Amino acid sequence: MDSHLLIQMILASLCAVVLYSFIGLIPGTDETSVLMPVSLALILGGVTPLVVLTFFIAACVTLNLMNTMPTLIAGLPGGVLSAPMIEHALIIKKHGRTSAVIKKVAMASIIGVVTSLVISIMIANLIAPFAETISSYASWLFIGGAIFLSLIGTAKALSIISIIPLAMLFQGIRQLYWSTGVVPQDKNITTSFFLGITVAPLILSLLSLLQKKELDKLTLTDKENLPKLTLKTPSSTTSKRRALNKEEGLSAFISTALANFLFVLSPVGLILLFGELVGKKEQDELKRAELTVTTMNALAQGTYLSGLLISIVALGIPLAPSAIGPGAAFFESPPVFKIGATITQAYSQSQLIAAFVIGSLIALILVYFLFTRFSEKLTYFVLKKIPHESLLALFIGLVLLLAYIDAGLINLFGVLLISVVCGTLNRLGVSYGVQFMSLYAAPFIIQMIS
Repeated sequence: MDSHLLIQMILASLCAVVLYSFIGLIPGTDETSVLMPVSLALILGGVTPLVVLTFFIAACVTLNLMNTMPTLIAGLPGGVLSAPMIEHALIIKKHGRTSAVIKKVAMASIIGVVTSLVISIMIANLIAPFAETISSYASWLFIGGAIFLSLIGTAKALSIISIIPLAMLFQGIRQLYWSTGVVPQDKNITTSFFLGITVAPLILSLLSLLQKKELDKLTLTDKENLPKLTLKTPSSTTSKRRALNKEEGLSAFISTALANFLFVLSPVGLILLFGELVGKKEQDELKRAELTVTTMNALAQGTYLSGLLISIVALGIPLAPSAIGPGAAFFESPPVFKIGATITQAYSQSQLIAAFVIGSLIALILVYFLFTRFSEKLTYFVLKKIPHESLLALFIGLVLLLAYIDAGLINLFGVLLISVVCGTLNRLGVSYGVQFMSLYAAPFIIQMIS
């Protein structure tokens, strides 16, 4: 690999660690909404796609680990993947074991990343010869994935019923753009629609504030009685217990290894499935909470990386939820990349794997140090000094900008329509995974029913 390119990849990883260390500490930041717009903006800005991929992988590892800080320390969900840990994090906090578990979680992240890299590379090599065959059945796989995710979700019937109407919505807006000449017939708008789904709950929440009744519910009248954020100083005995015990290490490794083979399934679903499964065998409340949280964190890292690596390196199409959502920018058409090919076509398998290894390992080394040494201080600083609203406004602005670049002014209203519909369905229990897979399968679904 060219030394100049290697230096760029290392610098990109460092930038991702710095940026997403702070973003990850802010509660409620959805992974897709904070990862995809930035990576797409870098690609459109002309940054070398392989460098952007390295940046993206480092950002994923950093974000997934840093998201755990507000969850463990303040009992607030850092992101979608850390939400399943809330109940167990509160038990750990009640017993005064937060500082010790922070170190366990950091070790679990290392296990999750390393295990996922090794096994995903193995799986990628095994299925790469069949990539064309798998790709030819991609539409059926998306439909099957949407149905499967519907069946394992909370709103099963509604999720299944919503698949065809969502496909009609996506294809209807595309047809409108084609018929009015906003975009050429050979251009398929996808990125903007992804962003619309990603920010849908946020957009719907903001629009609901235009109603006085909803605004009054969130208006603070008694600021003096607001809960104060307090952080305990770790005791000397607690701070010495850094490593995972044998059971926690094995659970993190085995769960991540098995989850890699299920890369097409929802990361949140896999985290809940394996995390709760390993915790059931523990009778003690605290031991069960610690075992579950460490396993879930390893799974959060492993499921994201495996879905991205296998989709990018072996298949060249986004089959995993982490590739369909946050990693969608890497499967765009050649005009977006400005290199005359998709990222899978432009680079060798070894170069793509190098991007994954460099990005993830640099992030792990740096974030492990930050996470274990300064977790409480960093979390306290971010929660007190960085307005949550400013970050949300930044990403909404990015989404609107990218939507305008994609298809002009009319697309702002198209994305708004998608956000309102998908945000409403999301509130009713239809998951991101179902919506994303319906988007990818939309042309095929409409062709089948018409």
